[in-house]
Amino acid sequence: MGVTVDVHQVYKYPFEQVVASFLRKYPNPMDKNVISVKIVEEKRDVSTGIIYRKRIAVCQNVVPEILRKVSILKVPSIQLEEESWLNPQERNMAIRSHCLTWTQYASMKEESVFRESMENPNWTEFIQRGRISITGAGFLNCILETFASTFLRQGAQKLLVVNSCGFQTLFLWELRLP
Repeated sequence: MGVTVDVHQVYKYPFEQVVASFLRKYPNPMDKNVISVKIVEEKRDVSTGIIYRKRIAVCQNVVPEILRKVSILKVPSIQLEEESWLNPQERNMAIRSHCLTWTQYASMKEESVFRESMENPNWTEFIQRGRISITGAGFLNCILETFASTFLRQGAQKLLVVNSCGFQTLFLWELRLP
C-alpha cells in the first residue's frame, strides 16, 4: 500500500536565506527528535558550481511505545540519509532522503526542491513529496502506515514540527532571526 505526503509552500524570504536555514537547522533545542546531523561527504563541481552534500541524521525513535513491544521496532534511534545538490547560479537545491533503519521492513523516501519563486524572485518555493511503505511486518503493516501517515501529515500541515523525523522541515522561526 504505502502513504504519500505532498507539500508545497512559498517562503517570503530569499532563496539563499531559506537554504542556509535549512542546512543549519538541526540539531536545535526546539526539536528534540533530531539528535545529530553529520556531513559525510561534500564536494563542489568546479565546472558547474553545484555543491553536493551527503548527510546522515540520527533521530529519536518516534514509534509509539505500544508498537515498540515488537522487537524490530524496539530501537533507540532511526538513521536517515540525505543527499542534496545546491546550484547557487540557478538558485535551486534538490534533495533526496531515505531511511537507513528498518530497510528490510519499510521504505521511506522524500524528494524536495527549493527554488526561486516564479511569483517573486525574493521568495522561495518549497516542493516535497514523501512516501512510506511498510512490508514484512504482517498485520502491523496497516497500523504502522496509519501512524506514519498521521505523523507525516501533521508535519506537513504545521511545517514547524517534525516531518519524517524532521529531516526536511524548515523552521520559520530561524528565518526571522537577524
